[in-house]
Amino acid sequence: MRSELHFSAQDLALTRFAVSPMQEVVTSLRALARHPAPALHRRWAAEVRGRLAAAAPTMDRLAALVPPTGHLPDFLNPAPAGHSPTLAEELAAITATGAEQVRADLDIMAAEAGGRLPAVLAPLRRDPAAQLPRLAADLRAYWELALAPYWARIRALLSADVFHRSRQAAEHGTARMLDELHDTVRWDGTALLLEQRHCAVTRLTAGSGLVLLPSAFAWPRVLTRVLPPDPPQLIYPARGTAALWERRAGTAARTDALAGVLGRSRARLLAELDSPASTTELADRTGLSPAGASQHLTALRTAGLTSAHRAGHAVLHARTAIGDSLFDQDEQEFDRST
Repeated sequence: MRSELHFSAQDLALTRFAVSPMQEVVTSLRALARHPAPALHRRWAAEVRGRLAAAAPTMDRLAALVPPTGHLPDFLNPAPAGHSPTLAEELAAITATGAEQVRADLDIMAAEAGGRLPAVLAPLRRDPAAQLPRLAADLRAYWELALAPYWARIRALLSADVFHRSRQAAEHGTARMLDELHDTVRWDGTALLLEQRHCAVTRLTAGSGLVLLPSAFAWPRVLTRVLPPDPPQLIYPARGTAALWERRAGTAARTDALAGVLGRSRARLLAELDSPASTTELADRTGLSPAGASQHLTALRTAGLTSAHRAGHAVLHARTAIGDSLFDQDEQEFDRST
């Protein structure tokens, strides 16, 4: 099926980019629901599935709400308020969703499943006002386990895509930028043609403008959300997703360079955080005592180079955007010197 989303001059003027944490929550849940996980995300999936297994009640509800295929509830992805809404802002919008919208989404899911809604979702349909705060708590718990430790890396990928597309629009025009979003999206001069849509998207059923959302987990598809009076949303795979989980080369050389500034133990810990890890794991990898690793990690966190995230009974440490940029800068200096 092909859909055509016609544009007026006002629609083009109102076209904007946004980065949505909830969009990554939903699309990453769908990636995890597939077995095996999509090839691009298997390293990430292998790391997080063990953590999520301990949160079975939470995951049971979320797995039912975001199945491997079919309808994705519109209320899980509220229209982004501004360029970069926080997770808290989006969870507040979800909690405030009207009962009619929640039931409409669940009824679509039930119809696709032969008229039967999963039992775990029955309380949500029966009393949305009471259940939505609990759902928001489930979503936050999932975020802390599966995405928060990686958010600096994901956020950098999404921001880089927005920068590239914005520069492309400035240099070559919005039409070319739209035409190069994805191989199933084409601009014909008056309309955005969307191939392989499961449902039609027309301006008659959409608000004005267009919100473009790059996603790390949407690959390989383009997703749409159309819920008047909100502008339609087009969720597309961000550039560079294929390299998102790759381990950086030249770790030893970069660690040596950073050691002169941070000290060898802290530089080694920072290098090991190419993937989030617990204090015990980091102590084992580096040969430090758990107490020593904890002391160095506290110093790195105080300096803003790492962050800590509760994962069940453990605490996961991750590099922040500042820590990643320091490591990347060192990598670039190393590359120029060779």
